[in-house]
Amino acid sequence: MDDVTRLVIVDDDPLVRSGLRLMLSAAPDLDVVAEGADGNEVLPLVERHRPDLVLMDIRMPHTDGLAATAAVRARPRPPDVLILTTFTTDGYILRALRAGAAGYLLKHTPPAQIIAAVRNVMAGDPVLSPAAIKQLIGAVTEPDRPAAPTRQVEQAEAHGLLARLGDREREVALAVARGMTNAEIAAAHYMSLPTVKAHVSHILTKLDLNNRVQIALLVYRAGLV
Repeated sequence: MDDVTRLVIVDDDPLVRSGLRLMLSAAPDLDVVAEGADGNEVLPLVERHRPDLVLMDIRMPHTDGLAATAAVRARPRPPDVLILTTFTTDGYILRALRAGAAGYLLKHTPPAQIIAAVRNVMAGDPVLSPAAIKQLIGAVTEPDRPAAPTRQVEQAEAHGLLARLGDREREVALAVARGMTNAEIAAAHYMSLPTVKAHVSHILTKLDLNNRVQIALLVYRAGLV
């Protein structure tokens, strides 16, 4: 059915996979179509089952979830990836988002919030746990990380990329970085919802990005938010 989200769970702990399957399958609009125990199983599972979203752990025996996320998101018409892990270091969070993950949650997140996060990602809204947001803000705002010359280079590169956008696309990019949903952007900037979605799609294509989180990161690197 078109209104059912097809999910693949990838985690090396069989108890975690079993619990997630039981929890997610209880939602009428979610369907767990496959499970994997390692990142090296993800691409074959995606090819075989064509999921809409992969729920991905980070630490796994052979191929970690960060490498697996990058591989999945490099495919044509890739599924979204939602990281579900126990690790909150900013290195993991930034690498996951730069690899194309649309969200980052911790495993102690309540079941109802995990289900809501899946739905939000499928609606085009990025999802970050409060701990991940705290780490991410620290990573992009702490004055001595990275060193000033490196920050200046990154800022110049980010400005150069954003210069590819038209005026309306730039407005939408800034709104995305402020955490606004498509509906909120439409209301604030007097656009229709399809127009906002089209602008987001154009931004992703022009800047060779995977998702809204990467748009936000780019705007932050440019120092515009």
